[in-house]
Amino acid sequence: MGRAGIQLLFAGTIFSSAFLLFLVQPLIAKQILPWFGGSAAVWSICMVFFQVVLLAGYAYSDWVARHLRMRTQAVLHVGLLLASLAFLPIVVSAHWKPVGTEDPAWRILGLLACTIGLPYFLLSTTGPLVQSWVARTPWGAQVYRYFSLSNLASLLSLLSYPVLIEPRSTLLQQAHGWSWGYGSFALLCAGTTLYMARRWPQDVRQQAAPESAAALAEERPPRALDCFLWLALPALASWLLLAVTNHITQNVAAVPFLWVLPLSLYLLTFVLCFESDRWYRRGVFLPVGAAMLLLCAFGLQHSIGANVRIALPLYVSGLFVLCMFLHGETARLRPGPRYLTRFYLMLSLGGALGGVMVGLVAPHVLAAYYELGLGLMLTALAAAAVLRRRAWLRVGCVVLAAGCTFFLLRQIASDNLGARSLQRNFYGALQVYDMKRDPPSDSTRQLAHGSVKHGSQFTDPARRRELTTYYGQTSGIGRAIAAAPAGPRRVGLIGLGAGTLAVYGRSGDVYRFYEINPLVFALADKEFSFLRGSAARIERVSGDARLALEREPAQGFDVLAVDAFSGDSVPVHLLTVEAMDVYLRHMRSDGVIAFHVTNRFLALAPVIARVAAARGLHAVLVHDLAEQSDWLHRTDWVLVSRDPQALAREPIRAGAAPIATEPGQRPWTDDFNNLLGALK
Repeated sequence: MGRAGIQLLFAGTIFSSAFLLFLVQPLIAKQILPWFGGSAAVWSICMVFFQVVLLAGYAYSDWVARHLRMRTQAVLHVGLLLASLAFLPIVVSAHWKPVGTEDPAWRILGLLACTIGLPYFLLSTTGPLVQSWVARTPWGAQVYRYFSLSNLASLLSLLSYPVLIEPRSTLLQQAHGWSWGYGSFALLCAGTTLYMARRWPQDVRQQAAPESAAALAEERPPRALDCFLWLALPALASWLLLAVTNHITQNVAAVPFLWVLPLSLYLLTFVLCFESDRWYRRGVFLPVGAAMLLLCAFGLQHSIGANVRIALPLYVSGLFVLCMFLHGETARLRPGPRYLTRFYLMLSLGGALGGVMVGLVAPHVLAAYYELGLGLMLTALAAAAVLRRRAWLRVGCVVLAAGCTFFLLRQIASDNLGARSLQRNFYGALQVYDMKRDPPSDSTRQLAHGSVKHGSQFTDPARRRELTTYYGQTSGIGRAIAAAPAGPRRVGLIGLGAGTLAVYGRSGDVYRFYEINPLVFALADKEFSFLRGSAARIERVSGDARLALEREPAQGFDVLAVDAFSGDSVPVHLLTVEAMDVYLRHMRSDGVIAFHVTNRFLALAPVIARVAAARGLHAVLVHDLAEQSDWLHRTDWVLVSRDPQALAREPIRAGAAPIATEPGQRPWTDDFNNLLGALK
């Protein structure tokens, strides 16, 4: 095999491993999202798992490259590749479904380990291990370009999933397609391994002529400070990636797929910084990075931080510039080929630590999304360590860190001003605060989850049973409840919020609330009076609503309100044909299912209309301008029923309109759904 063929073999192995490595991430996350309420936190926990397993893969590569002969490496690695085939196909077993009482984070980590653990581990070992083999060859000086190639493959994989793969294939097809791809990779990697064991069983550099002084210097052991920076700089880049993603999806704009943009730019900085030294220039990125640090920190406590037209480009570009600095400085510190696997080990350890701190630690120790401010401050301090040889730069970085700390403290003070409660868990940060108005009778208490408001109640005792926000009498849900039979009604509600819909409850009625976040129940009881003030009997079910409904006996609902589609974390599993079958089992023959589809970014009404048509149901849209009150919002509700006469009752008929759908649009199922196609 010629030199070009050998290099192509190395490149193909590394490219395919990186492509599959990032392709499996959205694929597996989408399989398990329905079991955990469609929460964005599922993606964060998956990212932590991927980073930790990546670390394990790099540790394995470092150990075998330094301690095992090439032929022993080949025997071990080919054996593991064969063993990993037992995990295929990568379809998550149903026994991992939660029952509603366990910690979701640990259950997600467990199911990922048992479903894709060994294949993902071996994919993660390929980049550093094959690069350590490249270093044995006469063209080992080009080894870091293979690292750039792997990040390019990861970027292409990430972008291809929502655009090319998801809209054209079912989840089962994706899982089987990936599994076939992994099988092909295993053969390719095994072939590369065996070829290396036969062709270069010894390190060719040991057989080469004496090296130059510069080359020998390159092989000197790294200093302790260098090893620390190999760890700290990638850790901060990973920290900023997750922190910026949390900030823009929770506090700026709840836009689906927004997480793809920061991750793509993060990977792009890896590609640029390790492809060549020409992309990272201190003279450019140091002053721009300093400006971005201050602007991003300032935006945390200023109104520009919540203005999507300003905040989105600010934080995304800030992430790119700061990751260019962090990854560029990491690339400047890269060692010679002898210490390559140790370098990658420290780099991956840093990435895992950053992910663990933001994904696992922050939700338990921070009351709100303060990790971005902390990350900005730590980045400034890291710059002081990197630029320690120039006193004026070091002092400037410390001043930057002090400025970031000041704005972080201002953010914390702003969040607590008027706040009655500020709490956070796996499902996100919830804030309860009072809005003082003149006259005082117009003052309200608000419940917010990031940038999305989930309920409002007047603080004046005389007005506490007034309807607010999305639930007025002319809204779709208001009309559905009013049109229900006159006797005692049984109403199911998926999504609690502040509990506003309990106002409709009458004596003899039963209102059964399903809520996945236990903190929401606690705040609705403590800070609002909708539930305890209702004349109806209130029933509570904790955990994912669909899983609960699947386990329960038929409830006989007159009305079922599905109110969970207001932001980025759209629980798609509540919008599928199979979900509709679950709802129908719990409905009376003339019952009405009401879907709240008010959303600035997604057109969900046609999606529900297609699902309803697939089951022979009838659906109408109620678009309410809420002109009768300043305290009500413009809303869209889709009402679905088996009985067309149920939708012809007043007051539903007066507000109902047909739903336009596009020809050829497929109904969503558990195996096929496409949020990208629902974007407005």
